[in-house]
Amino acid sequence: MARTALLAAAALPPVAAAWIGVTGWLAHSELLAAQHDLNALRESVATSAASRPAAVAAGPQAESDQERLLRSAAAHASRAHDLTTGPAWYTAAQLPFVGGPFETVRGIAQASDRLAGDVLQPLVRTVPRLSAGAHAGGIPRVLTELESEAPAFARAAGVAADVRNDADRLPRSTWLPAADRARAQLSEQLDRLAPQARDVAVAARVAPSMLGAHGPRRYFLAFQNIAEARGTGGLPGAFAVLRADRGHLSFEHFGNNTEVDARADVDLGAEFAAQYGSNGPTSVWANSNMSPHFPYAGRIWTEYWRAQTGRRLDGAIAIDPASLGLLLRATGPARLPDGSELTADNAVDLTERTAYAKYSDTAERKAFFVQAAQAAAGRMMNAIDDPSNLPALLSAVHDVQREGRMQVWSAHAAEQRELESRPFAGVLPDTPGPFAGLVVNNAAGTKLDYYLDRSLVWAPGACTDTGRSVTATVKLTNRAPTSGLPLYVTQRVDWPTYRTRPGDNRLLVSYYAGTGATLTRATLDGRPVDLIPGVERGHPVYTLDLELPRQSTRTLVLHLDEPRADRSPTILRQALVTPLRATVKPASPCRV
Repeated sequence: MARTALLAAAALPPVAAAWIGVTGWLAHSELLAAQHDLNALRESVATSAASRPAAVAAGPQAESDQERLLRSAAAHASRAHDLTTGPAWYTAAQLPFVGGPFETVRGIAQASDRLAGDVLQPLVRTVPRLSAGAHAGGIPRVLTELESEAPAFARAAGVAADVRNDADRLPRSTWLPAADRARAQLSEQLDRLAPQARDVAVAARVAPSMLGAHGPRRYFLAFQNIAEARGTGGLPGAFAVLRADRGHLSFEHFGNNTEVDARADVDLGAEFAAQYGSNGPTSVWANSNMSPHFPYAGRIWTEYWRAQTGRRLDGAIAIDPASLGLLLRATGPARLPDGSELTADNAVDLTERTAYAKYSDTAERKAFFVQAAQAAAGRMMNAIDDPSNLPALLSAVHDVQREGRMQVWSAHAAEQRELESRPFAGVLPDTPGPFAGLVVNNAAGTKLDYYLDRSLVWAPGACTDTGRSVTATVKLTNRAPTSGLPLYVTQRVDWPTYRTRPGDNRLLVSYYAGTGATLTRATLDGRPVDLIPGVERGHPVYTLDLELPRQSTRTLVLHLDEPRADRSPTILRQALVTPLRATVKPASPCRV
């Protein structure tokens, strides 16, 4: 390493080498100072968000301190950028074999300058205005301020995306490990910041209208039971009609699936009909969300409600008990009618496991689920009415979205186009490129998916004349105990002709491949197996009707030919009780 560095220095005139050495050390110091300020800014924002009433009582001091830290960070980053520009640095970066670290340092300095000045400043400076608006005019004022800042947020998101793309083009492996580590750290930060900036920009454009800033809105809110898997997460059980009017949220109705006795008059196309038509998604409520593409479920649910009541809705939202747990962590526990509490720690277990043992009567159990949803919703409504809770609630909503446990669909086309670009829309992407998706639908009517473990390994193989071979290995484990489970959890409504035991499960297992992929062969537990082929939104889909006995693991291996691509696949993660364990093996580049 030292010898290579000496060669790099010798390739430049002595004066230029000395200049790069001095300015490089100074730029390093400036970047460290900028990072120190940004760390302090992050701590200040977190502290003021956690104790917003105290911060407000203290006046504008907290906000002015944050602006001071931001200005200081921007100044340090700008000086680092200035120090690494000019003829000497440009020439050094162009040197063959040895110019990589110089190019990396220049790129890091430029990225830091743009992030501090063009991305973080508009985002951070808006926080005091939103906070002041919340305390001066409540939620309606916040929506007005948010809408007015939408263009600034959009510009910031665009810059963040550009900086991320520029950073991706920097050398990944050079003769200077310190430069490589700094580049990796920058990429990691940008991988978090760029999507967050885009989320903020989209929220600023659509949240005001969706929250009733320009007139009341109503949404179908489904509470998905993830103990019985469906494509979007879980079986739609309890539900509510949510009303939004100038940011104030209220519930007009709570119910459960036994109330829905109608048919959804909606045409979702020939591919959807071929893939799911035999299961009656528009006539059998329990099968309405078998597809992982949430806009399908949103359209079906709102059409069910229109057929049932004659009332049109403005969209649909889906959450699950894990979502409630994350939100209750921000609001505090909700008290149930029997005096017990629904908390962040027991929300999943209480609704997905304990309730089945506690209530043997189906009507009582369904009533409990509605009561739990009402209690959690009431707790959240009370928390929203206090503006000081907004930072913690927004943070909790972000966590829910990050885990894919909240999905949103708007019946208004312009809003939906904005939403579809973000993960919380629950869209099955129809763009080309490597893709791997594992989706399971419970085919037995059991509540045994509480005990389901899933893993997916995507391993690229040799390059071929037409693309690349890929092996996808799926493992499914049923951890259901051999005894002690209530009958309602284990009973089979599929009435199989073969012998089963309590705790045995049955799943429709679907693997979604990338556009243009073809299946060459498949095995189940090492033996050849035929899969049912299909297509959804351009993705080849291969489905297996799988019996999964209790305390067993089944292994499905798919061998595919996929179009040539050297990047990692997009992974579809169906949110169930236990998260999917996905592993992507590295690929060697294909020669053109």
